[in-house]
Amino acid sequence: MDTPKIPAPKDQGEREVLEKLIAIRDQLLLRKHDRTTYVRTQDVMVLYDQTIEQVRILYEIRKGNPVEENQVDRVVDSCFQLLSLFFMTIGRNNEAPAAYALTSTIKRLLDHLTEANLFSAQDLESMSHTLEHLSEIVHNSASTEPAQFLEDLIAQRIERCRASLLALQKKIEDIAEPLRPTADRLVSILRQMAVINTKSKFSPSEIHKREAELKEIGEKRKNGQFVDTDGNVLKGSEGVSQLLDRCLEYTKILLERNGQFPDKWRPIYDVLVSIRNELDKLSLTQAWSLRETDLYDYQRQLDRIDESRVNGNWVDDQGQSAELYVQRTLLYLIRRSYGYIYHLMISSEPVSEALLPIYNQLQTLKRCLVEVKNSGGVTSARELYPYSMKLNSIDNMRVDGKFMVGEDIPEGQGSVAELLAECFDLNYELRVAAEAAAETPTPESRS
Repeated sequence: MDTPKIPAPKDQGEREVLEKLIAIRDQLLLRKHDRTTYVRTQDVMVLYDQTIEQVRILYEIRKGNPVEENQVDRVVDSCFQLLSLFFMTIGRNNEAPAAYALTSTIKRLLDHLTEANLFSAQDLESMSHTLEHLSEIVHNSASTEPAQFLEDLIAQRIERCRASLLALQKKIEDIAEPLRPTADRLVSILRQMAVINTKSKFSPSEIHKREAELKEIGEKRKNGQFVDTDGNVLKGSEGVSQLLDRCLEYTKILLERNGQFPDKWRPIYDVLVSIRNELDKLSLTQAWSLRETDLYDYQRQLDRIDESRVNGNWVDDQGQSAELYVQRTLLYLIRRSYGYIYHLMISSEPVSEALLPIYNQLQTLKRCLVEVKNSGGVTSARELYPYSMKLNSIDNMRVDGKFMVGEDIPEGQGSVAELLAECFDLNYELRVAAEAAAETPTPESRS
């Protein structure tokens, strides 16, 4: 599980903490793999409290002493990553511990965007909004009484992410407003070609299409520069021209390779393609099939492959660095997978997995009712009977206003109740509109 290069703790107290944290992590992993029952809040909170207690002891041991990272730090991170995903699974998304895993993924993404120097304003806007939301959660978490050091730790992680984000936003600002759509389009084309390159069947014609579009963009330049309507060179023209050249060079490399990946790097490639494809499937079926803790294994696999690089590149058994084509392909797959994990996390609903079947049914009902409303409503209230019956059957599942699972009251009651109320309101609006239409005399009936 942990990287062998990380040394074991020397202090006896730290070794005892490590032993107890490993036991906690193992319990979390066992619970993660158990699909026989849903994750219960009380089970998570017991392990959360135990983790917090061990980390408190660790802080006391280290107080006033120089600290070098060892295996304890890695296991602490693993525990907090798992607990963070468990908090999402039980629907406590808006509490500080749930932010831990998301800040890890955002930092990885930002590091990769910085390294590749390839990003769009849209990439940064999404992460900016997410960091703002996480910051609000941490600052408003006093009511949930989290461990102060964990709150401070997450706040520090958010600030580190913001610093990386600001550096990237500055690069966007260095491009003139009229030139930004061109820059974003070039980023999009490069990513599209990376997708084509990693498909099971390579299509040269698809690359040629992108190549033609790139040449069209290049033809808009005058004397090798992007200019405005008055002929003035636009701010950021040189950087965007370099990006265009980079895209054109990439088309040549891909056409030369024709989808053939070197055998010696194939094992890493196959693992990364498999992770990318599995995460892609999860993104399509998330509401029905995702347990947020499933993301832990993908994260750890990606982290290990990412951290196995030497000076930014992978090295084979003979000490030879991977060629540029291999490096770019593997880095694309890693970035794409981290991107999927990020979007799956921010799409997580604040509802316990115990209530997700009901919540998902209501989401489907709401979409159907909205679609009916947008298409002109119904001609008779009778057409709404199937919706009314389903809503009433869900409403009748409540006990004293709560959705119970055995003796438990799972998290997310407010979200489910609010969605149920919205469905009832939509159903009522459609019924009233249908009845009003039926009572209004037609021109034929008047005559």
